[in-house]
Amino acid sequence: MSRTVIRGGLVITASDELHADVLIEDGRIAALAASGSPAAGTFTAPTFTADRIIDATGKYVLPGGVDAHTHMELPFGGTFASDTFETGTRAAAWGGTTTVVDFAVQSVGRSLREGLDAWHAKAEGNCAVDYGFHMIVSDVNPGTLKEMDRLVEEGVTSFKQFMAYPGVFYSDDGQILRAMQRSAENGGLIMMHAENGIAIDVLVEQALARGETDPRHHGEVRKALLEAEATHRAIRLAQVAGAPLYVVHVSATEAVAELARARDEGLNVFGETCPQYLFLSTDNLAEPGFEGAKYVCSTPLRPKEHQAALWRGLRTNDLQVVSTDHCPFCFTGQKDLGRGDFSRIPNGLPGVENRMDLLHQAVVDGHLTRRRWIEIACATPARMFGLYPKKGTVAPGADADVVIYDPHVEQVISAETHHMNVDYSAYEGKRVTGRVETVLSRGEPVITEREYTGRAGHGVYTPRSTCQYLN
Repeated sequence: MSRTVIRGGLVITASDELHADVLIEDGRIAALAASGSPAAGTFTAPTFTADRIIDATGKYVLPGGVDAHTHMELPFGGTFASDTFETGTRAAAWGGTTTVVDFAVQSVGRSLREGLDAWHAKAEGNCAVDYGFHMIVSDVNPGTLKEMDRLVEEGVTSFKQFMAYPGVFYSDDGQILRAMQRSAENGGLIMMHAENGIAIDVLVEQALARGETDPRHHGEVRKALLEAEATHRAIRLAQVAGAPLYVVHVSATEAVAELARARDEGLNVFGETCPQYLFLSTDNLAEPGFEGAKYVCSTPLRPKEHQAALWRGLRTNDLQVVSTDHCPFCFTGQKDLGRGDFSRIPNGLPGVENRMDLLHQAVVDGHLTRRRWIEIACATPARMFGLYPKKGTVAPGADADVVIYDPHVEQVISAETHHMNVDYSAYEGKRVTGRVETVLSRGEPVITEREYTGRAGHGVYTPRSTCQYLN
């Protein structure tokens, strides 16, 4: 039996902060003992011996981050997301994230199973940290609906639909309703990209006809009102179906208001936002030359005044999760496919490595408490997608996915030093306080005092139970 003790750190979970030593045995957390006061049934830290002792004095001891929204190797816009499962999960580990839930894609005319098998083949044997899958449902038909039941039984318990991207991933209201009705029966959770894609396509066509081709116009045509309208429509369709709903990458004040209203009505409606909406804005999309292309994602970046509503939503729990929607495309050779036509710029930003640090900066800046940081980045995504308490907490019985975090070190985010397989950083030059020092995944050191000590294939596929928040 291998044993590790993490000594002297401040253990922070969604519910507690405790100066405690953490005992890890065979990949799981075996016990916690408050420093200097051994609790009943735990261990006396000063006399305990272990194969490995990690000194966390003056540091935080955190559960590994759970990023419930990543797109490794996603085909989009005639190219592929530039991070593989190998490079993307390694970068996740560098940023203190020890579990990712990626999206397998059903192609129109093909089965869910075929899409899921393809994503298993991409990921298996390549991941540095543990992973699961959501299923993108692009083609709702009787066969698809039956497959949804089978996938829930085997641990793929969430299904993403798109009200955007006509001709690619788009589902109409009837298809959405049928999938929601099925999820109401089988316990699955529908995840929604809520933008009115039909209306947006009209606005894109009109903008290009006027000669408005620069990246900034991407944000102008994908209007906040069309995000809010789609969010409202998705909520009401879910209400008709009697199904829960999780709205991904919420970016606009008006969309937050729709979620708040639904939650005030007692509906099982949940919302996620992403660091790009909290820290970036249309100012970035409007950067001179073609630089704004780096920031093209959907939902788009909004004017800065929307950020206050997002922070408030995170504090009031109208928004429950911060994921990254990590979907990187290199500036050279990928983003520049859209020179002269913003609609051809691949949609997506890199960020899987930056989330935990940016949210710690939000703690430093007074937007969040430390426990809320861990709640929105670790515990809630684990609960939302059926991984808790295996993931998302530091507690006896949990997987030993543990981050030693130095809250005092300053760092500057830069493409020069990040580990994502992309040629730019969306946060280039941003100075933040706090940095990951050591990361354990199921007790194995993946990052050791700022050195990568992990390996491709350590990360394993993790089946999930259904959403743990449902009434």
